[in-house]
Amino acid sequence: MRILVANVNTTSSMTDSIAASARSVAAPGTEIVGITPRFGADSCEGNFESYLAAIAVMDAVTSYTEPFDAVVQAGYGEHGREGLQELLDVPVVDITEAAASTAMFLGHKYSVVTTLDRTVPLIEDRLKLAGLDARCASVRASGMAVLELEEEPERAVEAIINQTMLAVTQDKAEVIVLGCGGMAGLDEQIRQRAGVPVVDGVASAVTIAESLVRMRLSTSKVRTFAAPRPKTVIGWPLNKPAVPAQP
Repeated sequence: MRILVANVNTTSSMTDSIAASARSVAAPGTEIVGITPRFGADSCEGNFESYLAAIAVMDAVTSYTEPFDAVVQAGYGEHGREGLQELLDVPVVDITEAAASTAMFLGHKYSVVTTLDRTVPLIEDRLKLAGLDARCASVRASGMAVLELEEEPERAVEAIINQTMLAVTQDKAEVIVLGCGGMAGLDEQIRQRAGVPVVDGVASAVTIAESLVRMRLSTSKVRTFAAPRPKTVIGWPLNKPAVPAQP
């Protein structure tokens, strides 16, 4: 089984970290392939960057030339999962939905701890769209930018722990979800300090993707995520040479 794990930003070192986290939970025989988009922002922390990442990830996945069995979109609260589901015949699992749904098996309510405060509304909207907001106690910001998670990991863990404890004591959350792909691999440290289950979205998504492949299940194509209708689409695929204008 081969699973593509698509980073939503262009920071290759973050792709490597995300892929390493995915491999740590993948079953024997599952190959994890980390993918970095050819274009886009070096971190995604707003709507512009998120919409740009959606196109970049679709471009990266559809440009991959080898067979694969599933795709994990490794950006928390990012756009684009629906487009991938239309384009592909294999399961597509977004870490936002994977982490939240996993958390609901572990406690009455969960809280998300993410990066900057400006990303909170995006995550709230994506959880509501997915129907996962009813058991979300809160979405809290650690105040750490995405790239700071790599640059200052110790300060990042402390900031996440601080918001985790507030979510547990003030918001009555019983489970914490790490709300950024760049937080992959931090779950165990935070779990030990906080004393509550901590869900890593990348690990959850890989596990769910493996299960769907084993059960031979994939996206329904009868309506919402049917393949795009045949039509002229100018400039797509993005790696296709541009057609010169007629004189």
